[in-house]
Amino acid sequence: MKFSTSELLDELKNRTQQHLHFAEMLSVKPEGDLNFRLSEDSWSALECLEHLNRYGDFYIPEIKHNINSAGKPSRPYFKPGILGNYFAKSMLPKEKLNPMKTLKQMNPIYSRLDKTVIDTFTEQQKKLLQLLEDAQYVDLEKTKTAISISKLIRLKLGDTFRFVIYHNERHIEQIKRILVHKKEEKISQKA
Repeated sequence: MKFSTSELLDELKNRTQQHLHFAEMLSVKPEGDLNFRLSEDSWSALECLEHLNRYGDFYIPEIKHNINSAGKPSRPYFKPGILGNYFAKSMLPKEKLNPMKTLKQMNPIYSRLDKTVIDTFTEQQKKLLQLLEDAQYVDLEKTKTAISISKLIRLKLGDTFRFVIYHNERHIEQIKRILVHKKEEKISQKA
């Protein structure tokens, strides 16, 4: 399987734009709704975004550094790596999401959060959009990045972008489900 580099980057930019617009929509919601959790041990909407921010804190500088030091020009096609493709595909939202364990330092549960989390996420999405623009000039296969769980494992830049953006999408879908439940709870309390 291989992708047209320009089509892949366009698809990832479109997804990131959608994530940015969704975050802007969240900023007008009441903080109480954004801190609502479905159960004692589940994340709130703000905790989902904080989780993504923590990953962004690692991946955005890592991607930027590797784009800036890339020596190879872009190629018309991108062929995913076996491991990178597996990681990226595992992040895509599915009808029934399989819960995944998260690293302790990436788990924001029980954090005291406010809307500044949304501002951070919004800024990170803008940086990601710029990095996707910059990536059109480098080889998405030869340029590699470390991953958050190990500096020893390096993924192709194209796979890293896919992983990060699909991971964002996965948790945005989770936030949507949380907010639907919160809305249903409000309606049932009024009845």
